[in-house]
Amino acid sequence: MDWPQELLDIFADPLLADVKPKPQPLTANDHKVQKLQVVAEWMAENGREPQSDGSLAEMILCRALAALRKEKELLEPYDTNHIL
Repeated sequence: MDWPQELLDIFADPLLADVKPKPQPLTANDHKVQKLQVVAEWMAENGREPQSDGSLAEMILCRALAALRKEKELLEPYDTNHIL
């Protein structure tokens, strides 16, 4: 497709150099994958699963892990550390 020179000049304007398309909103599944990654990072740092009798942050991760395990089939492709 050939663009008119007037449009090409507008697009080449330095004021538009940092303009990018709006990112796609995250889906519920995307949030679950992100939470799985957060739990996996925590487990890598601490060498164990989060426990329900730990700090508040650890308790939250423990509950998140329990909820994620209920959706094992959906998240299995993203579970590179085999924590589910």
